Formats: sequence, structure tokens, C-alpha cells
Amino acid sequence: MKRVTSRDNRIYKLCSRLGTKKYRDREGLYIAEGPNLVKELLGSGRLRYVVLEEGFSERTADFEKDFFEKVSAGEDGRTDGPEIVEMPEKLFRDVADTVFSQGILGIVERDEPAEDDFFEHVGNGNVVVLDRLQDPGNVGTIIRTADAACYRGVIAMKGCVDIFSPKVVRAAAGSVFRVPVLFADTPSEAARLLKSHGKKILATSLDTDIRYYDVDMKKDTALIIGNEGNGICPEFFELADTLVTIPMGGVIESLNASVAAGILMYEAMRA
Repeated sequence: MKRVTSRDNRIYKLCSRLGTKKYRDREGLYIAEGPNLVKELLGSGRLRYVVLEEGFSERTADFEKDFFEKVSAGEDGRTDGPEIVEMPEKLFRDVADTVFSQGILGIVERDEPAEDDFFEHVGNGNVVVLDRLQDPGNVGTIIRTADAACYRGVIAMKGCVDIFSPKVVRAAAGSVFRVPVLFADTPSEAARLLKSHGKKILATSLDTDIRYYDVDMKKDTALIIGNEGNGICPEFFELADTLVTIPMGGVIESLNASVAAGILMYEAMRA
């Protein structure tokens, strides 16, 4: 295990720079913080470095005893696993994104599928389209819920918060490793991709009497989730095959984006 003692160290600098989207995009890397995320990445072939706060292994009694052997062995037991480095508390706290860090983070290679690979994986399953969502907690929660509701992919529109930001990765709780993400610049581009692969586009609206549970969403559905403040962009309304509403009582007119997404995505799980 190597020890980092200076801010001039290349791995310290890498961790610091990966706090910005520009650098994450340039390097094709991002940070996954916390023991559960790092353990899930073992054997994926995408874990480049494991960075520990000094004393982590001694104070973390519930961690697997053979964790470090697994990390060092790499994928399929080879000896080309990720490099393990340790930093003093002060340096580690500089690069950790959480206030009360658990003392471990991984530097991960991004996995961005091409269009054909994405839709081959999706098959006749459903996808969720994130239309310029800005809250990292919402985006991570939607990806996590999509995974749980057996949605097969995510399309992130231009203007959406970075899928690979530390807050989104944490909120997704590992689902960002399992659910492939495709990126699209415009609604017309996204609609072309979806319709060419047999997906029907569904959006929520206050101007319809069709309730979501009266529509078959079990397969080949592309669900649009709109921006927290402005909702779904007008072009997506024009391109949608079906508009549905979520019934609400009282004086409430809208739901949190991730709550609405959860209600709609779980409709696909009904027998």
C-alpha cells in the first residue's frame, strides 16, 4: 500500500480535480465514496484506485477481512487490481465529498455505452428520460428506483446535472454501476432514438384526464421526468405518444420529481 503525504502527489491531485465535471469528462473517471460502493465495484474491472484515510482498516471492524486481498488481486483473481493508497486524515478530508466521510473512496472508469449497445441491453424493457433535472439527490434517487423497478436504462438530456458527480453516485447507491446511461442533446434526438427502437414516449401533464394506472407501461416505455422547477419541456409534450396524470387531492398540484418518477416506474411492476 502506498502512502500519500503531499498535495503535490499525482493521486491527490487527481482526486481533487475529479470534483469538477470538466475534469471528470476529460479523464473519463469519477469518484465513488463509501465502503459499500467500493465493495460493489470489486471485480468490475473499472476500479482504478482505492484511496483510504489513514487508520481506516484498523477502525472498520465490519469490513471484510479479505477485502484488501480482493482489491489487490483485481478482476478474476489477477494481480492487476486497482492501486491502493493511503492519505493522512487532513489530505483525505480535502478530497472527500462528504462532511462525515467513512474513510474510503474509489476512482472509477466511466462506462458509457454506444447507442446500439445501450438499446441491445434495454431490449423490450423501459427507460427513463431525465429532462434537465438539476438536483443530484433527485437524479440519484430516480436511477436507484429505476434499477429497483426493473427499468433497463437512463437517457440524460443536455442540461441535466452530471450523472457522475459524487452526490448523484451516492444517492444512486450503486445503481449507476448497473443501469446504463445514454446522453442526448435535444428532445428531437432523444425521440428519434427511442422511436427507432420501438419505445413509446410517455409524459405527465395536468392537461389530460388519462390516469397513469390506466395505461399499459409494462414494456417498451420511455418515461419523461421533467425539470424540478419548469417541468417537461414543451417539445417533449409534442413528441409524446401518451400524456398521463397522477391524481392528487387537496391543493397540491405537483410532486417532487423523484417521488413522481417512483410512482410511475413502479406501475411497470404490476402483474
